[in-house]
Amino acid sequence: MFSLKYKVTTSACDFKGQLKLFSALQMMQDCSEMWIDKEPGVKQFFEEQNMTQLLATRQVEVVRIPHFKEELTVTTSVYEMKPMFGFRNTFIYDASGKPCYKTWSMGAFVDKSVGKLKRVDDATIASMTLEPKLEMNYGDRRIKLPEEKGEVLEDIRVMRSDIDYNHHVNNANYIRMAMELLPYDFEVRNMRVEYRIAAKLGDILSPTIYSISGKTYIISLSIGNDVSTIIEFK
Repeated sequence: MFSLKYKVTTSACDFKGQLKLFSALQMMQDCSEMWIDKEPGVKQFFEEQNMTQLLATRQVEVVRIPHFKEELTVTTSVYEMKPMFGFRNTFIYDASGKPCYKTWSMGAFVDKSVGKLKRVDDATIASMTLEPKLEMNYGDRRIKLPEEKGEVLEDIRVMRSDIDYNHHVNNANYIRMAMELLPYDFEVRNMRVEYRIAAKLGDILSPTIYSISGKTYIISLSIGNDVSTIIEFK
């Protein structure tokens, strides 16, 4: 298990002085990315094969939203490794060791030069440190769009600040964009996201929002006729 210490600072808070979900996701993402330094076999293989891991899906349970100046610990651990996919838990704990956020995610292993899936060999998989799957709700990684017609909203242009070192929209930025489309007083307690097509600089994301009884919102972000990302907020 790999962990990082954080403090809830001003820039990570919303107008209530609470940790923004977007900021929490950034913490989780940073911890997951830096985890590879503890797995030299995996790191070496990825470097030699010009590979990277791209997030394919994530589910988040919000147990409690931390407040300004709280001390937090983010932990991440891999519980299953397949030739082209890895599965991990990333939790955020408060100073007393109680979970604030519980997440699981699936990453896809990709060849950087061609952008396609690439297999990790058996020896590298065998070198991995696998840890127990943590207790939380594990929903379907696929999100089905409602059959009824959703509301089409104003297009979003991908800006330079949205792009990360993989040269596409950073995973957390899709969530930031989508949350701007939710009702002002809607508090997210559970989230699922499915990443399908990576958006790049200059792309136009067309959002469609579906409301289910006012308690669940599903937002799809499309590039032309293709769905890029689907996010479910409860």
